[in-house]
Amino acid sequence: MIIVNTSQIAGKEISEVLGLVRGNTIRARHVGQDIMAGLRNIVGGEVKEYTQMISEAREEALKRMVSEAEKLEADAVINIRFTTSQVMGGAAEILAYGTAVKIG
Repeated sequence: MIIVNTSQIAGKEISEVLGLVRGNTIRARHVGQDIMAGLRNIVGGEVKEYTQMISEAREEALKRMVSEAEKLEADAVINIRFTTSQVMGGAAEILAYGTAVKIG
């Protein structure tokens, strides 16, 4: 499966557009992570606990999007984008989306 954030794939010709595919996950903060984040907020620096949580969520959303594309028998997903939104206090949704295509 080829995954790109561009509308074309270098050296490839798109023969069919299969449609929008997406994958999402919602992650909530953990009390232990909040305590560490609070301490980092006092002394400054990267909040590694949240960086890891968001990175893992992004990977999960991407996997789910690819799974949806595979069900359509796509060869690639183009125009990949990520978006984040807060769904409630302490929880955020990560959404990955793109266009599933066949390569001729």
